[in-house]
Amino acid sequence: MEKTYLNSEPDLLLLVSQGDEAAFARLFYTYHQRLGAFVFQLTGSITMAEEIVQEVFIRIWEKREKLSQVHHFHPYLYMVAKNYTFSFLKKLGRELEHKQQWELTLSASTDNPYEESTDACFRRIIDQAVAELPAQRQKVYLLSRDEGLRQAEIAERMAISRETVKKHMVLALRAIRSYALTHPESNLLFFFLLLK
Repeated sequence: MEKTYLNSEPDLLLLVSQGDEAAFARLFYTYHQRLGAFVFQLTGSITMAEEIVQEVFIRIWEKREKLSQVHHFHPYLYMVAKNYTFSFLKKLGRELEHKQQWELTLSASTDNPYEESTDACFRRIIDQAVAELPAQRQKVYLLSRDEGLRQAEIAERMAISRETVKKHMVLALRAIRSYALTHPESNLLFFFLLLK
């Protein structure tokens, strides 16, 4: 049975506050474009505006019980959107500032000829991990990574099955990852790469 909605916004808000998803959808479609234009004026980014509008409506839905007490939804919605947008932009600004500080720190450390580059440090850690692999696993890994051979070519060259090659690669990568995670400098380097 299809629900009929009264034209009154307070009635619509009451239905939404009671968990009526169709009423919420109607509320969303009534306001999302106008709210998007408002948020775009604050951010200057269509992508950011779309993301913020989605988040604002998610918050409205999560706190829908409060809607029965809202008498003027339009100003309420815009206030929620403005507050969320400003906090979003502040967070984005802080993240950008942290990223720039890390990049400056990283570039300052690479200017020092006595310090190891990020790539060289990664390579050193990986080389150490590979050196600890059993001989056949090590050979499979090196043929794949250093010589660029496919699994079938490695299997043919080593006279083993493709499944054995695949198993050695999986175990080699798992061992290398495990080794890297036990070295704090590699964890910090992974973090640097995530910031880039």
